Amino acid sequence: MADEPLVLGIETSCDETGIGIVRGHTLLADALASSVDQHARFGGVVPEVASRAHLEALVPTMQRALDEAGVKLADIDAIAVTSGPGLAGALLVGVAAAKGYALAAEKPIYGVNHLAAHVAVDTLEHGPLPEPAIAMLVSGGHSSLLLVDDLTNGVTPLGATIDDAAGEAFDKVARLLGLGFPGGPVIDRTAKEGNPASIAFPRGLTAPKDLAAHRFDFSFSGLKTAVARWVEARERAGEPVPIPDVSASFQEAVCDVLTAKAIEACRTHGVSTLVIGGGVAANSRLRVLAEERAAKHGIEVRVPRPSLCTDNGAMVAALGSRLVAAGVAPSRLDLPADSAMPLTSVSVAG
Repeated sequence: MADEPLVLGIETSCDETGIGIVRGHTLLADALASSVDQHARFGGVVPEVASRAHLEALVPTMQRALDEAGVKLADIDAIAVTSGPGLAGALLVGVAAAKGYALAAEKPIYGVNHLAAHVAVDTLEHGPLPEPAIAMLVSGGHSSLLLVDDLTNGVTPLGATIDDAAGEAFDKVARLLGLGFPGGPVIDRTAKEGNPASIAFPRGLTAPKDLAAHRFDFSFSGLKTAVARWVEARERAGEPVPIPDVSASFQEAVCDVLTAKAIEACRTHGVSTLVIGGGVAANSRLRVLAEERAAKHGIEVRVPRPSLCTDNGAMVAALGSRLVAAGVAPSRLDLPADSAMPLTSVSVAG
């Protein structure tokens, strides 16, 4: 609708420079520049490399987004930017750029929470989000379960990772198996050729005593270690490592825990909608298992298309659009880049 706010979103929390433009629930542009290839030889994201890549990519990515949407900066009603959480240096690039654009164009600015934006982006795919909903966010830095009553006012954290995040575990196991970086996509592909039941890897924080204290929390450090020890034992014995079977069994262990706890959170809170976001949400097995388990309990699963699961500017614009539409006051021009921004803060108060 032409009377809905036209919002531009800037995302630079990690290794993706994203600029998105949204009108209401309609995505008009989603321009992305990734520095993942620059980090591949290090086996993980190097903060200084990411920050420099953002500096180089932001202006041309901004122009691509404006051209794709067929608008000018002057047409924009508000600018949203990821204020946190994320890599401090990377966040600073986006926040500084957003302040410059907002000041030059005399537009209001909204500093938003990266994780809440991962929830908001689903509205571009499936329309308004039923509330309350349960959101499971799984990425390289986060594994979280959230109760979403009103996305513009805040979310209630139910559980989170107590060590390695799911995406981090994928990266580390991929490196262990010599599959390269990033680990999520390559393990997903390799697992299709393996047997997920071939190796009984552990399911972290699922024992009765663990559930009592960490009902909706996640732990993947032990699983990563178990994979490493299994591989080392095979190599010591001079036996070949069946990489497809290891990949499939590891992936199954991760997806089993994630989906089981997400469905339990929905049932516990009487919620019939589960939203899955973050880079790991692009995993094909996670999507299938979540659908299978949710169907047994009448729960709707909403997962954005893979390109909207990974970090992007569209998700930031989507959350900014919701904030503008809800009449939330914009942030001040001196808003910070907060690498440890809590989940309870959807946006930076004005």
